[in-house]
Amino acid sequence: MTTRSRRLAVLATALVLGTGAAACGSGEPGTGPDGKVVITFWDDNGGPARTPVWQRIIAEFQKAHPTIEVRYVGIPISQAQQRYDAAIAGGELPDVGGVTSAMLSSLVAQQALEPVDDRISDGALNGRLNEQVVNTVKATAADGRIYMVPMSTNMGVFWYRTDWFSAAGLEVPQNWDDFYTAAETLTRAGKNRYGYTIRGGAGSIAQLLEVLYAQSGITEVFDAAGRATVDDPRNVAALERYAALYKRVTPEADYNNDYVKMVAQFDGGGIGMMQHNLGSYNDHVKTLGADRVAAMAVPRSGSGVRTILSNPVTGIGLFAGGEKQDAAFKFAEFAASKAMNSHWAEKTGVLPANTEVNDEPWIKKLQHVDMAVKVLNDPATRVVQMPYHLPEFNTITKTDAEPQFQKVLLGQLTAKDFLSEMAAGLTAAQAAYKQRHSG
Repeated sequence: MTTRSRRLAVLATALVLGTGAAACGSGEPGTGPDGKVVITFWDDNGGPARTPVWQRIIAEFQKAHPTIEVRYVGIPISQAQQRYDAAIAGGELPDVGGVTSAMLSSLVAQQALEPVDDRISDGALNGRLNEQVVNTVKATAADGRIYMVPMSTNMGVFWYRTDWFSAAGLEVPQNWDDFYTAAETLTRAGKNRYGYTIRGGAGSIAQLLEVLYAQSGITEVFDAAGRATVDDPRNVAALERYAALYKRVTPEADYNNDYVKMVAQFDGGGIGMMQHNLGSYNDHVKTLGADRVAAMAVPRSGSGVRTILSNPVTGIGLFAGGEKQDAAFKFAEFAASKAMNSHWAEKTGVLPANTEVNDEPWIKKLQHVDMAVKVLNDPATRVVQMPYHLPEFNTITKTDAEPQFQKVLLGQLTAKDFLSEMAAGLTAAQAAYKQRHSG
């Protein structure tokens, strides 16, 4: 395929996707007829919610850098990984594109991304990116380098009914004893009112792991020997206590709860507390009202340590082999700057990676974001890095573990046997990963 044909293929892809839109300008990608450097940006979550945010960032960037033109291509999130893989195979990569830590390991393994450690340390973002977020990005790559400019992340929280807590005279739980006491106190099973709802169906394991590690205070998924800590006796004890909530202070249908059902129960007015992340805020406020719902941080362990699970990080990657990497990095750096990162986080409801955004007025106005920013930036917070680098991680924690967790809730499988099975799978996957990357 000729260079011209490849470039036309990229433009054709944008038209096929339907959400592709170019910033002003025409001509072949590379150098425009007006002498501008033209870079192509692929948005990995294109659509009505995020495309306008990127259009604003691109417009501001082009004002600040009039010699660079950014051409936008929006890709639906469900197709992003497939599109990148196809582009790698066909040698049709964009100059720069949106990536997440969930897809980072695959892209790095295919040598599709350039490390940006040196560019960050030598530029305007040096010292301005949240250390926990950067560590999550580093943990995803075998060589521990930074392969994307981080933009944002999320955080697990517990949503609670402020009016129920007030009526019961309860304070916001700070530790797990407080949490279990609140779940018991708020329950009125005869009135179809429950203190808590467990996610027992699809998507259950990530939330479960956060509960276990937060109770045990264990801060690493693998010990020094590479063995998974999931079945550590402290995690087993935590699961036994947690599973005992089922049907006692939770609805019986919880064993099959996915996100939609869990939110429907909570927003329907029958649940005092539920676990999710910051992303469900709009659902709760729409039905319950901002004055009746709030978010609390994951409670501290018995030792006083607050451990939270790492969440996928959203960022911008520089694709390998491009001839315009300086211009591409300028765009990524600009998008992660204080003003643009603030705009991105506010409009998309996520936690900003740039710490300069932490004191922005809009954050102070949103209780759940303000709380999460403080926890994420607290030096005492310990982030348990989930092994997103393992290709088998999703299979182990979804296909294999989700139905087994349901058996635990139903009393058909012990907590120890369930966690030992998951730990064995993770340990084997980690050993295989290390062998692949040794030397």
